[in-house]
Amino acid sequence: MVYITEDLIRRRAEHNECEIYSLEEVSLHQQDIERIEHLDRWCRELRILYLQNNLIPRIENVGRLKKLEYLNLALNNIEVIENLEGCESLQKLDLTVNFVGRLSSVESLRHNIHLRELFLVGNPCTRFEGYRQFVVAALPQLKSLDGTEISRSERIRASQGLEEVRRRVAEQEQEYLRRRAEEKEEARRKEAGVEEEKKERKPGFDGRWYTDINNTAPESEENKENRELKENPKNLEEDEEQREREFWHTPCSFTPESRLEAHRHLEEKRRAKEKGKEKKPKAPRTLITADGRVLNINEPKLDFSLTEDEENNTIILDLEVYRHMDTSLIDVDVQPSYARVTVKGKIFQVVLPAEVKPDSSTAQRSQTTGHLLLTMPRAEGEIKVTKTIPSPPRVCQNRRGGGLSEDNQRKNNVPERLEVDPSKRTAVDLANIVPRQSAKEGPMEASRPAPPPAEDHFSEGFVDDPDVPPLI
Repeated sequence: MVYITEDLIRRRAEHNECEIYSLEEVSLHQQDIERIEHLDRWCRELRILYLQNNLIPRIENVGRLKKLEYLNLALNNIEVIENLEGCESLQKLDLTVNFVGRLSSVESLRHNIHLRELFLVGNPCTRFEGYRQFVVAALPQLKSLDGTEISRSERIRASQGLEEVRRRVAEQEQEYLRRRAEEKEEARRKEAGVEEEKKERKPGFDGRWYTDINNTAPESEENKENRELKENPKNLEEDEEQREREFWHTPCSFTPESRLEAHRHLEEKRRAKEKGKEKKPKAPRTLITADGRVLNINEPKLDFSLTEDEENNTIILDLEVYRHMDTSLIDVDVQPSYARVTVKGKIFQVVLPAEVKPDSSTAQRSQTTGHLLLTMPRAEGEIKVTKTIPSPPRVCQNRRGGGLSEDNQRKNNVPERLEVDPSKRTAVDLANIVPRQSAKEGPMEASRPAPPPAEDHFSEGFVDDPDVPPLI
């Protein structure tokens, strides 16, 4: 059962900024509403009210709507026109395709002096003899009935034979009410039979306690049939299709009960269909296995690139996130061995080729392409495992004996180094590698080896006198 709630009215009042106290028009059609309530207290300013195509059986809780001008209750289950005396401004009332059989209840609309249009097409009372004449005479304020304008001459003729018409209408009403009572009783018996049939269709419904171990009573034919239906789903499905076919092809009278039964049948089918379509909750995705191995996952199916920047000693992840998606929908988690990005609840996870520093990592997003760029510096002091080739044992020649012996005084784990005598080192003069060129000199010539010093032929027997000054 659908109720008129404040939330329902606010959702229907979007044009009034969801304010209901000043609402002048509201449409609550096709909501499967079964009762009118709260509107006369929440929406006192209503002028137009649409309630067509629901399951409303009575007109109620609208007497406080003093400003209501148009009330549409077409395609409902209303049987009596009542409780509209307080709608002082009512000008148009639509009761098309209802179940109004008490034509005399139309006289309750005499107090609605502003009523101009009335629609009763599709109601049982329209089949009464003298229906139009009775309504025209009972409601002198009407201008139109069932979409047909009421002329002055028609009103005069209707008022002349009103007493005879009222008598005939009363007789037809009594006959209708008698048939209506029979229809209600038949609907009650049918509903009880349907409930009993549903109980019998339940698997195992045979009146026995199945927890009774010593129950050895013979299985009846009915219980055997129920067991076969339970064991054979195909037969159960065929039986359900047969019942569905019988429900829609069996003729029945057009009554409020039959309309309500059809609605509930469709609602039950819809719920069963939705229940069948319900997806089972997915098992939580495994991100890290039980043995600690991190998995690569790309639930959002985004393109990405993972590169290593050797110059800056960093690892760069470029994730092509949707361009127009808000950044608040992205969550980044960088760990030493993997990076995880959550995009609208979907997880992207990639294993990194080397250990990184999560605290020094940065995340940036491009304002033009929307790509997410993660810059993750590699961890310092990374231990690299290398394979060592063992060297063959060193042998040397014994000077005295001339044979081969091992050097037992040197340890195998101490590396062997070659040292050079510091006294043998010669410093290279880098300043005189290229000869300098004077500005006055011409182009630099290739350096030639200096000639050997000439022998001094006069040095023989020469004695240096200290009192003689040197020649300059």
